[in-house]
Amino acid sequence: MKTNIKFIAILIACFCTESTFAQTSPDWKKTTITRDFISEGVAVADLNKDGKMDIAAGYYWFEAPNWTRHEMAPSRTFDPRKEYSESFLNLGMDVNLDGWDDVVIVDFPGKVGFWFENPKNKPGQWTKHIIDDSVGISNESPGFIDIDGDGRLDILCGDKNKKQIVWLQAPTKKGETTWKRHNLTKENVAGTEIFSHGIGFGDIDKDGINDVVVREGWYKGTKDTKAGNWVFHPANLGEPCSHMQILDVNGDGKNDVVSASAHALGIWFHEQVTDEQGKINFKTHTMSKTTAQTHSSIMADVNGDGKKEYITGKRFLAHHGRDPGDADAAYLLYFEFTPDKAPYWKEHVIDNDSGAGLNIVAQDINKDKKIDIVIANKNGVFLFENVRK
Repeated sequence: MKTNIKFIAILIACFCTESTFAQTSPDWKKTTITRDFISEGVAVADLNKDGKMDIAAGYYWFEAPNWTRHEMAPSRTFDPRKEYSESFLNLGMDVNLDGWDDVVIVDFPGKVGFWFENPKNKPGQWTKHIIDDSVGISNESPGFIDIDGDGRLDILCGDKNKKQIVWLQAPTKKGETTWKRHNLTKENVAGTEIFSHGIGFGDIDKDGINDVVVREGWYKGTKDTKAGNWVFHPANLGEPCSHMQILDVNGDGKNDVVSASAHALGIWFHEQVTDEQGKINFKTHTMSKTTAQTHSSIMADVNGDGKKEYITGKRFLAHHGRDPGDADAAYLLYFEFTPDKAPYWKEHVIDNDSGAGLNIVAQDINKDKKIDIVIANKNGVFLFENVRK
Protein backbone atom coordinates (compact mmCIF):
# COMPACT_ATOMS: atom_id res chain seq x y z
CA MET A 1 0.00 0.00 0.00
CA LYS A 2 2.84 2.38 0.86
CA THR A 3 4.43 1.66 -2.51
CA ASN A 4 1.18 2.52 -4.30
CA ILE A 5 0.80 5.77 -2.35
CA LYS A 6 4.38 6.75 -3.18
CA PHE A 7 3.83 5.94 -6.87
CA ILE A 8 0.63 8.02 -6.97
CA ALA A 9 2.44 10.92 -5.28
CA ILE A 10 5.16 10.79 -7.93
CA LEU A 11 2.54 10.79 -10.71
CA ILE A 12 0.78 13.79 -9.17
CA ALA A 13 4.07 15.66 -8.85
CA CYS A 14 4.99 14.92 -12.46
CA PHE A 15 1.56 15.99 -13.69
CA CYS A 16 1.70 19.26 -11.77
CA THR A 17 5.20 20.00 -13.00
CA GLU A 18 4.23 19.29 -16.61
CA SER A 19 0.99 21.28 -16.45
CA THR A 20 2.60 24.35 -14.91
CA PHE A 21 5.89 24.25 -16.79
CA ALA A 22 4.83 25.80 -20.11
CA GLN A 23 3.76 29.34 -19.30
CA THR A 24 3.08 32.34 -21.52
CA SER A 25 2.60 35.89 -20.28
CA PRO A 26 -1.04 37.06 -20.54
CA ASP A 27 0.26 39.98 -22.63
CA TRP A 28 0.99 37.54 -25.45
CA LYS A 29 -1.02 35.00 -27.45
CA LYS A 30 1.17 32.05 -28.42
CA THR A 31 0.62 30.02 -31.58
CA THR A 32 2.73 26.95 -32.26
CA ILE A 33 3.29 26.94 -36.02
CA THR A 34 5.17 23.63 -35.89
CA ARG A 35 7.23 21.65 -33.40
CA ASP A 36 9.49 20.36 -36.19
CA PHE A 37 13.08 21.54 -36.26
CA ILE A 38 13.40 23.03 -39.74
CA SER A 39 15.38 26.24 -39.22
CA GLU A 40 17.11 28.45 -36.67
CA GLY A 41 16.11 31.49 -38.69
CA VAL A 42 12.69 32.95 -39.38
CA ALA A 43 11.16 35.62 -41.61
CA VAL A 44 7.81 37.29 -42.18
CA ALA A 45 6.46 38.50 -45.54
CA ASP A 46 3.30 38.44 -47.66
CA LEU A 47 4.49 35.67 -49.95
CA ASN A 48 1.24 35.05 -51.86
CA LYS A 49 0.08 38.69 -52.02
CA ASP A 50 -3.22 38.08 -50.24
CA GLY A 51 -2.66 40.96 -47.83
CA LYS A 52 -1.77 38.66 -44.91
CA MET A 53 1.69 38.21 -43.46
CA ASP A 54 3.07 34.70 -43.86
CA ILE A 55 5.93 33.06 -41.97
CA ALA A 56 9.03 31.53 -43.59
CA ALA A 57 11.45 29.22 -41.79
CA GLY A 58 14.23 27.61 -43.75
CA TYR A 59 12.96 26.01 -46.95
CA TYR A 60 9.32 26.18 -45.84
CA TRP A 61 6.68 28.89 -45.65
CA PHE A 62 3.48 28.89 -43.65
CA GLU A 63 0.45 30.54 -45.21
CA ALA A 64 -1.63 32.82 -43.01
CA PRO A 65 -4.10 32.69 -41.39
CA ASN A 66 -4.17 28.90 -40.87
CA TRP A 67 -0.41 28.48 -41.26
CA THR A 68 -0.66 25.91 -44.04
CA ARG A 69 2.79 24.53 -44.74
CA HIS A 70 4.40 24.83 -48.21
CA GLU A 71 7.84 23.84 -49.46
CA MET A 72 10.01 26.29 -51.40
CA ALA A 73 12.59 23.63 -52.26
CA PRO A 74 13.17 20.00 -51.26
CA SER A 75 14.00 19.82 -47.59
CA ARG A 76 13.29 17.83 -44.44
CA THR A 77 13.05 18.11 -40.70
CA PHE A 78 16.22 17.79 -38.64
CA ASP A 79 17.03 15.91 -35.45
CA PRO A 80 17.50 18.63 -32.79
CA ARG A 81 19.81 16.42 -30.72
CA LYS A 82 22.07 15.37 -33.59
CA GLU A 83 21.94 17.88 -36.46
CA TYR A 84 22.13 21.53 -37.46
CA SER A 85 19.74 22.82 -40.09
CA GLU A 86 20.63 24.33 -43.48
CA SER A 87 19.14 27.65 -42.40
CA PHE A 88 20.55 29.84 -39.63
CA LEU A 89 19.06 33.27 -40.35
CA ASN A 90 16.15 34.27 -42.62
CA LEU A 91 14.87 37.53 -44.07
CA GLY A 92 11.73 38.34 -46.05
CA MET A 93 12.14 41.07 -48.67
CA ASP A 94 11.54 41.82 -52.34
CA VAL A 95 15.11 41.15 -53.45
CA ASN A 96 14.75 41.71 -57.20
CA LEU A 97 12.15 44.48 -56.86
CA ASP A 98 9.52 42.67 -58.95
CA GLY A 99 6.76 43.40 -56.45
CA TRP A 100 6.85 39.96 -54.78
CA ASP A 101 8.52 39.19 -51.47
CA ASP A 102 11.34 36.65 -51.55
CA VAL A 103 13.14 34.72 -48.79
CA VAL A 104 16.82 35.23 -47.92
CA ILE A 105 18.72 32.47 -46.12
CA VAL A 106 22.05 32.62 -44.28
CA ASP A 107 23.34 29.04 -44.10
CA PHE A 108 25.79 27.41 -41.65
CA PRO A 109 28.58 29.83 -40.57
CA GLY A 110 31.17 30.27 -43.29
CA LYS A 111 28.92 29.15 -46.15
CA VAL A 112 27.60 31.50 -48.83
CA GLY A 113 24.13 32.97 -48.42
CA PHE A 114 21.32 32.58 -50.94
CA TRP A 115 17.74 33.60 -51.62
CA PHE A 116 14.65 31.94 -52.99
CA GLU A 117 12.85 33.87 -55.73
CA ASN A 118 9.09 34.00 -55.32
CA PRO A 119 7.35 32.15 -58.21
CA LYS A 120 4.35 34.50 -57.97
CA ASN A 121 1.84 31.82 -56.96
CA LYS A 122 2.89 29.51 -59.77
CA PRO A 123 3.37 25.84 -58.80
CA GLY A 124 6.82 24.32 -58.48
CA GLN A 125 10.07 25.05 -56.71
CA TRP A 126 11.32 28.52 -55.99
CA THR A 127 14.45 29.52 -57.95
CA LYS A 128 17.57 29.62 -55.77
CA HIS A 129 20.10 32.45 -56.23
CA ILE A 130 23.51 32.73 -54.56
CA ILE A 131 23.92 36.09 -52.83
CA ASP A 132 27.63 36.46 -53.61
CA ASP A 133 29.71 33.38 -54.37
CA SER A 134 32.91 35.06 -53.22
CA VAL A 135 31.74 35.62 -49.64
CA GLY A 136 31.43 32.89 -47.08
CA ILE A 137 29.39 34.68 -44.41
CA SER A 138 31.37 34.57 -41.16
CA ASN A 139 30.59 35.74 -37.62
CA GLU A 140 27.64 33.81 -36.20
CA SER A 141 25.60 37.00 -35.66
CA PRO A 142 25.27 38.65 -39.07
CA GLY A 143 22.83 41.52 -39.04
CA PHE A 144 20.04 42.50 -41.43
CA ILE A 145 20.72 46.24 -41.35
CA ASP A 146 20.24 49.17 -43.73
CA ILE A 147 23.90 50.17 -43.96
CA ASP A 148 23.65 52.83 -46.66
CA GLY A 149 20.32 54.38 -45.65
CA ASP A 150 18.46 53.56 -48.86
CA GLY A 151 15.55 51.94 -47.02
CA ARG A 152 16.52 48.38 -47.93
CA LEU A 153 18.07 45.88 -45.55
CA ASP A 154 21.60 44.69 -46.27
CA ILE A 155 23.72 42.01 -44.57
CA LEU A 156 26.47 43.05 -42.13
CA CYS A 157 28.94 40.21 -41.58
CA GLY A 158 32.51 39.00 -41.85
CA ASP A 159 34.16 37.65 -45.00
CA LYS A 160 35.35 34.11 -44.23
CA ASN A 161 38.37 34.16 -46.57
CA LYS A 162 39.64 37.74 -46.36
CA LYS A 163 38.61 38.19 -42.72
CA GLN A 164 37.17 41.64 -43.32
CA ILE A 165 34.05 43.28 -41.94
CA VAL A 166 31.87 43.68 -45.04
CA TRP A 167 28.32 44.39 -46.02
CA LEU A 168 26.36 42.75 -48.79
CA GLN A 169 24.16 45.30 -50.54
CA ALA A 170 20.73 44.19 -51.66
CA PRO A 171 19.89 44.87 -55.34
CA THR A 172 18.70 48.41 -55.97
CA LYS A 173 17.27 48.09 -59.49
CA LYS A 174 14.32 46.06 -60.74
CA GLY A 175 15.37 42.73 -62.16
CA GLU A 176 18.77 42.63 -60.46
CA THR A 177 19.55 39.43 -58.59
CA THR A 178 23.14 39.99 -57.42
CA TRP A 179 24.09 41.48 -54.09
CA LYS A 180 27.22 43.68 -54.06
CA ARG A 181 30.02 43.19 -51.55
CA HIS A 182 31.53 46.29 -49.92
CA ASN A 183 34.44 46.48 -47.46
CA LEU A 184 34.23 48.43 -44.22
CA THR A 185 37.64 47.38 -42.83
CA LYS A 186 40.99 46.11 -44.01
CA GLU A 187 41.72 42.37 -44.15
CA ASN A 188 42.57 40.07 -41.23
CA VAL A 189 40.73 41.93 -38.49
CA ALA A 190 38.87 40.96 -35.32
CA GLY A 191 35.30 39.62 -35.38
CA THR A 192 35.57 37.90 -38.76
CA GLU A 193 36.33 34.26 -37.94
CA ILE A 194 33.74 31.69 -39.03
CA PHE A 195 32.59 31.20 -35.45
CA SER A 196 33.14 34.74 -34.16
CA HIS A 197 30.21 35.78 -32.00
CA GLY A 198 28.72 39.25 -31.83
CA ILE A 199 28.44 42.20 -34.19
CA GLY A 200 26.44 45.43 -34.11
CA PHE A 201 25.96 48.73 -35.93
CA GLY A 202 25.45 52.10 -34.26
CA ASP A 203 27.05 55.38 -33.25
CA ILE A 204 29.49 54.58 -30.43
CA ASP A 205 31.29 57.93 -30.26
CA LYS A 206 28.26 60.14 -30.97
CA ASP A 207 29.78 61.79 -34.04
CA GLY A 208 26.64 61.22 -36.10
CA ILE A 209 28.13 58.31 -38.07
CA ASN A 210 27.40 54.67 -37.31
CA ASP A 211 30.26 52.42 -36.25
CA VAL A 212 30.65 48.63 -36.18
CA VAL A 213 31.08 46.96 -32.81
CA VAL A 214 32.41 43.45 -32.21
CA ARG A 215 33.31 41.65 -29.02
CA GLU A 216 36.95 42.74 -29.23
CA GLY A 217 36.25 46.45 -29.79
CA TRP A 218 34.79 48.81 -32.38
CA TYR A 219 35.52 50.13 -35.86
CA LYS A 220 35.09 53.89 -36.22
CA GLY A 221 32.74 54.62 -39.09
CA THR A 222 33.20 57.16 -41.85
CA LYS A 223 30.73 58.53 -44.35
CA ASP A 224 32.31 56.24 -46.95
CA THR A 225 30.83 52.77 -46.40
CA LYS A 226 32.81 51.24 -49.25
CA ALA A 227 36.39 52.37 -48.62
CA GLY A 228 37.48 49.56 -46.33
CA ASN A 229 39.38 51.95 -44.06
CA TRP A 230 37.40 51.94 -40.82
CA VAL A 231 39.91 52.05 -37.96
CA PHE A 232 39.76 49.50 -35.14
CA HIS A 233 39.68 50.58 -31.50
CA PRO A 234 40.30 47.69 -29.07
CA ALA A 235 37.91 47.51 -26.11
CA ASN A 236 36.60 44.89 -23.73
CA LEU A 237 33.04 43.99 -24.69
CA GLY A 238 32.76 40.79 -22.74
CA GLU A 239 32.23 37.19 -23.76
CA PRO A 240 31.11 35.63 -27.07
CA CYS A 241 27.63 36.96 -27.68
CA SER A 242 24.75 37.40 -30.10
CA HIS A 243 23.70 40.58 -31.96
CA MET A 244 25.08 43.62 -30.15
CA GLN A 245 22.69 46.53 -29.66
CA ILE A 246 23.92 50.11 -29.28
CA LEU A 247 21.94 52.55 -27.13
CA ASP A 248 22.26 54.86 -24.12
CA VAL A 249 21.09 52.57 -21.32
CA ASN A 250 21.70 54.78 -18.27
CA GLY A 251 20.90 58.19 -19.74
CA ASP A 252 24.39 59.66 -19.32
CA GLY A 253 24.60 60.82 -22.94
CA LYS A 254 27.02 58.07 -23.97
CA ASN A 255 26.00 55.11 -26.10
CA ASP A 256 26.45 51.73 -24.43
CA VAL A 257 26.29 48.17 -25.76
CA VAL A 258 23.82 45.45 -24.73
CA SER A 259 24.68 41.85 -25.52
CA ALA A 260 23.77 38.32 -24.44
CA SER A 261 25.84 35.17 -24.11
CA ALA A 262 25.55 32.98 -27.19
CA HIS A 263 26.62 29.76 -25.48
CA ALA A 264 26.95 30.46 -21.76
CA LEU A 265 24.98 32.33 -19.10
CA GLY A 266 24.43 36.07 -18.99
CA ILE A 267 22.79 39.13 -20.53
CA TRP A 268 24.90 42.27 -20.17
CA PHE A 269 24.93 46.05 -20.30
CA HIS A 270 28.39 47.29 -21.30
CA GLU A 271 28.55 50.83 -19.95
CA GLN A 272 30.68 53.23 -21.99
CA VAL A 273 33.41 54.83 -19.89
CA THR A 274 36.32 57.05 -20.85
CA ASP A 275 39.77 57.48 -19.29
CA GLU A 276 41.62 60.76 -18.66
CA GLN A 277 42.84 60.78 -22.26
CA GLY A 278 39.28 60.33 -23.53
CA LYS A 279 39.78 56.76 -24.75
CA ILE A 280 36.54 54.81 -24.92
CA ASN A 281 36.19 51.55 -23.04
CA PHE A 282 33.37 49.65 -21.39
CA LYS A 283 32.41 48.45 -17.92
CA THR A 284 30.26 45.31 -17.93
CA HIS A 285 27.15 44.93 -15.76
CA THR A 286 25.12 41.71 -15.60
CA MET A 287 21.45 42.32 -16.38
CA SER A 288 20.14 38.78 -16.09
CA LYS A 289 21.01 35.15 -15.50
CA THR A 290 17.52 33.86 -16.23
CA THR A 291 18.65 31.76 -19.16
CA ALA A 292 21.71 30.77 -21.17
CA GLN A 293 22.48 30.31 -24.89
CA THR A 294 20.84 33.60 -25.92
CA HIS A 295 22.05 33.51 -29.52
CA SER A 296 20.01 36.35 -31.08
CA SER A 297 18.50 39.71 -30.19
CA ILE A 298 16.50 42.54 -31.72
CA MET A 299 15.24 45.96 -30.64
CA ALA A 300 11.55 46.84 -30.98
CA ASP A 301 8.86 48.80 -29.13
CA VAL A 302 6.76 45.96 -27.76
CA ASN A 303 4.97 47.86 -24.97
CA GLY A 304 3.93 50.88 -27.02
CA ASP A 305 5.77 53.48 -24.96
CA GLY A 306 7.62 54.91 -27.95
CA LYS A 307 10.96 53.42 -26.87
CA LYS A 308 12.53 50.20 -28.11
CA GLU A 309 13.00 47.19 -25.86
CA TYR A 310 15.68 44.50 -26.08
CA ILE A 311 14.30 41.09 -27.09
CA THR A 312 16.26 37.86 -26.75
CA GLY A 313 15.71 34.19 -25.98
CA LYS A 314 17.36 30.85 -25.40
CA ARG A 315 18.64 28.93 -28.40
CA PHE A 316 17.16 25.62 -27.30
CA LEU A 317 19.60 22.66 -27.66
CA ALA A 318 22.13 25.01 -29.25
CA HIS A 319 24.76 22.27 -29.23
CA HIS A 320 22.37 19.30 -29.19
CA GLY A 321 22.26 19.13 -25.40
CA ARG A 322 26.02 18.81 -24.91
CA ASP A 323 26.46 22.08 -22.97
CA PRO A 324 25.40 22.68 -19.36
CA GLY A 325 21.81 23.94 -19.41
CA ASP A 326 21.46 23.34 -23.14
CA ALA A 327 18.08 21.65 -22.70
CA ASP A 328 16.77 23.86 -19.88
CA ALA A 329 13.51 25.78 -20.26
CA ALA A 330 13.49 27.74 -23.51
CA TYR A 331 12.82 31.30 -22.34
CA LEU A 332 11.77 34.19 -24.56
CA LEU A 333 12.07 37.55 -22.82
CA TYR A 334 12.53 41.27 -23.25
CA PHE A 335 14.09 44.11 -21.27
CA GLU A 336 12.51 47.50 -20.78
CA PHE A 337 15.05 50.28 -20.23
CA THR A 338 14.59 52.92 -17.52
CA PRO A 339 17.45 55.42 -17.99
CA ASP A 340 16.08 57.67 -15.25
CA LYS A 341 15.97 54.90 -12.64
CA ALA A 342 18.70 52.44 -11.60
CA PRO A 343 19.40 49.64 -12.36
CA TYR A 344 18.14 51.03 -15.72
CA TRP A 345 16.36 47.91 -16.92
CA LYS A 346 13.41 45.68 -16.10
CA GLU A 347 13.11 42.08 -17.25
CA HIS A 348 9.86 40.63 -18.66
CA VAL A 349 9.42 36.93 -19.43
CA ILE A 350 7.20 36.28 -22.45
CA ASP A 351 7.31 32.48 -22.51
CA ASN A 352 9.33 29.55 -21.19
CA ASP A 353 8.77 26.92 -23.88
CA SER A 354 9.91 28.49 -27.15
CA GLY A 355 13.17 30.43 -26.97
CA ALA A 356 14.80 32.00 -30.03
CA GLY A 357 17.12 30.82 -32.77
CA LEU A 358 19.70 32.86 -34.70
CA ASN A 359 17.40 35.74 -35.59
CA ILE A 360 14.11 37.12 -34.26
CA VAL A 361 11.31 38.89 -36.12
CA ALA A 362 9.58 41.74 -34.29
CA GLN A 363 6.91 43.50 -36.34
CA ASP A 364 3.16 43.95 -36.57
CA ILE A 365 2.01 40.64 -38.06
CA ASN A 366 -1.77 40.91 -37.58
CA LYS A 367 -2.02 44.64 -38.41
CA ASP A 368 -3.36 45.75 -35.01
CA LYS A 369 -0.58 48.36 -34.66
CA LYS A 370 1.26 46.35 -31.98
CA ILE A 371 4.60 44.61 -32.35
CA ASP A 372 4.38 40.81 -32.50
CA ILE A 373 7.27 38.32 -32.27
CA VAL A 374 8.13 35.28 -34.38
CA ILE A 375 10.91 32.81 -33.57
CA ALA A 376 12.29 29.53 -34.91
CA ASN A 377 14.80 27.14 -33.40
CA LYS A 378 15.26 23.47 -32.51
CA ASN A 379 12.10 23.76 -30.40
CA GLY A 380 9.93 24.63 -33.42
CA VAL A 381 8.41 27.77 -34.97
CA PHE A 382 6.24 30.08 -32.85
CA LEU A 383 4.19 33.24 -33.24
CA PHE A 384 3.55 35.54 -30.28
CA GLU A 385 0.80 38.07 -30.91
CA ASN A 386 0.93 41.14 -28.72
CA VAL A 387 -2.41 41.36 -26.88
CA ARG A 388 -1.33 43.96 -24.35
CA LYS A 389 -4.16 46.42 -23.69
